[in-house]
Amino acid sequence: MTLEIGRRRRRDGQLGRIGLWIVKALVALAFLAAAGLKLSGSPKMVAEFGELGLGQAFRYVTGGIEGLGALALLWPRTAFVGAVMLAGICGGALLAQLAVLHGDVVHVFVLGALVLLVGWASRPVALGGTRR
Repeated sequence: MTLEIGRRRRRDGQLGRIGLWIVKALVALAFLAAAGLKLSGSPKMVAEFGELGLGQAFRYVTGGIEGLGALALLWPRTAFVGAVMLAGICGGALLAQLAVLHGDVVHVFVLGALVLLVGWASRPVALGGTRR
């Protein structure tokens, strides 16, 4: 009986890790795409950052942070740091959407929630995480 419980726990743990990797990959892909648009000078991104009034250099900085954060999510040792970086980006995007751009904030909430989920699951032992 205890052997069966041990197998079930191990299987559930493996499914959880697989699910977390799927979420990490999807979030990283979304942020890499967004970083690509910002860094390539997409007219929509140039217009949005122009409307913010912070200059086009801010677009490059934001795109760079998004790209680095997305890549950091995919490396287990840096996933927590990447999630923190991307959570900051999501917070800034939410403020920009609400205060200036008046756009759709649903995507910001969804991506932000997924980033927070990845951050929570990837937190280091010192912050209450588990050893992997």
